[in-house]
Amino acid sequence: MIIVKRIEQILIKVIIIQFVFLLLTQLMFHQLDIMPKLNQLTKYEGVNESTLTEILQTFQRGK
Repeated sequence: MIIVKRIEQILIKVIIIQFVFLLLTQLMFHQLDIMPKLNQLTKYEGVNESTLTEILQTFQRGK
């Protein structure tokens, strides 16, 4: 039982650390504009240009 409790504690710590790194990475990429080429690529690919109707049409095509 002690081993299971210790593994749970380790997993919770790993999850928290990964969540913090995810937030920091998102902040760096989107707010601080660390990699402007990545931002240009997403605009070129049209990732940011999708409207709600285009997204809904995409989901309807998948059925």
